[in-house]
Amino acid sequence: MKTALDLDEAELNSADSDFLFKLQEHGWFSTRVFDPDKQEPDFTYSTGFFHGLGHPEIIVFSLPKQVSHDILWDLYRDIREGKVPEPGARLSGVFGNHQAVLLPVSRDFYAEHLGRSCWFYRGDNFPCLQLIWPDREGHFPWQSDFDPEFAGDQPDLTDGIWSGLTT
Repeated sequence: MKTALDLDEAELNSADSDFLFKLQEHGWFSTRVFDPDKQEPDFTYSTGFFHGLGHPEIIVFSLPKQVSHDILWDLYRDIREGKVPEPGARLSGVFGNHQAVLLPVSRDFYAEHLGRSCWFYRGDNFPCLQLIWPDREGHFPWQSDFDPEFAGDQPDLTDGIWSGLTT
């Protein structure tokens, strides 16, 4: 698969070069996207998980920048060590005592949410999973008892999988 690593240096600006340098140095890169007007929730996503580990990229919403980055680092290390999380299964240890779930992101959302990864992979031919966190009581957004205070914090980027989930 061709990636931005195959581009000639003359085709790169300084931000692109810095991005590729850090990705090669660490194995992946974290991109943070925020809306200063708070029309949309902030989010962070990886680039390089698929390239280096053969694992889908990961996107997570509405967590502080450093928390998001640290969680992605922990997941990267786990995957590199062979502890590969199963999409759709409950994951322990990501958010302390609460579980998390990884669900496939629909390619319909790639252009809007995964721009840097699309640039790196030269299109949308890579998988991505959304890391979904529960509310304070451990309920997920698709559950009826999910705290409405957090209702807009994690958009459903799946192909409608949330509507069929109950647990």
